[in-house]
Parts: sequence; structure tokens; C-alpha cells
Amino acid sequence: MEDVLDIYKRPYNRLYPVLCFDETTRQLIGETKTPVPAEKGKPRRYDYEYVRNGVAHLSIAFEPLAANRFLWTTETFTQRDFAFCLEQLAEQYADAKKIILIMDNLKVHTLSCLYLVFSPEKARQLAERFEIHYTPKHSSWLNMVEIEISVLSRQCFNQRIPDLKIMDIHVQAWAKNRNSQKQKVKWHFTTKDARIKLLHLYPSI
Repeated sequence: MEDVLDIYKRPYNRLYPVLCFDETTRQLIGETKTPVPAEKGKPRRYDYEYVRNGVAHLSIAFEPLAANRFLWTTETFTQRDFAFCLEQLAEQYADAKKIILIMDNLKVHTLSCLYLVFSPEKARQLAERFEIHYTPKHSSWLNMVEIEISVLSRQCFNQRIPDLKIMDIHVQAWAKNRNSQKQKVKWHFTTKDARIKLLHLYPSI
């Protein structure tokens, strides 16, 4: 925990960007009947029945100090999917000396996944671009990207989205808007706070 909190205190450095990474799933829901268009004094109306079209997996990388977000919409989230996310992050931060990545201990969150997709030479090259820091077990609240996922849910998923393509259009538009407005997360929790509020974690105090 203190390791992650200390990273959050670091000043912005474009050569060592700090990113928070996580993923979530959303059910794809289609209509069984065509919605009734809005009329004067009446909003658009939907039938209560719907059809389930599977699940979309959303991977999100968030750079808190630069207010940048990157999203990937996929049918699955496997080690191969994660490897492609890492590759694209490495391309986005091509000038960075090291990309600091904060994430939870999910089984697929390992740099070894790069060797499943790329040649050993490229996999090693990509792995050396990253410095991984894991949040403690059952402490996903320490990951700032969780706040962004909450905002995404409220602003983007208050409607029925029928398929993966439309889902991707919605979330990419959301990310573009948030990035252009430079929306940041106001993080105040520090190691000093932790030693007071989470006293039970410190047997020596």
C-alpha cells in the first residue's frame, strides 16, 4: 500500500509516466422492439423487454497527472489481450524511459504474457519498458483508475448498448471528451493518513 501511495506523490515526469490499469465488464443489451421516438413533452420510450448479446470487456489505462485515458474494447480479456494493451501503451509513450504501471494482482497481469504473443526479442524489449507495482489484495480502491471506471459507468452506461462496435464508439468518445477537458482525479490519501486511519495494519504502532 505504501509503495503505491509513494508513487502517487511523485511529480509529473514525461520520461517516467505513472499509469493505473484495470478492466471491467459490461453486458451488451439489445432491444426487442424499436424505441418510440421522442415527441414534444415526451421523452424517447423503450420497451421493458430486452435481449442479452453477451459481454464486453473494457481495459482502461489512466495517467492521473497528465489526465490521459486509453481504452480497449474486446470480447475477452486474456493474457494475449493484456499483451496487446502493453504494446500499445509502449507505442503511446515511445519517448518514455520507463512506464510505471499500477494494477491489481489479477492472474493475467504479468509481463510474461508478452512472450505468448511476440518473439522473445520483442517481448524482452517491451518488458523492459515497464515497471510494475501491484495494489494489495482486496485493495483495488488504491488504484485511481477505479474512480475513472465509476465515472465511465455513470456517464456512458446509463443506456442499452447492443454490441461491441457500438460499445467501443461510446467509450472512445467518452475518453476523448475527458482527455480534451483534462479531467483529473483529486487524490488526497497519503501514507501518513494510512498510518492513522488504517492503524490495524501496523502491528508495531
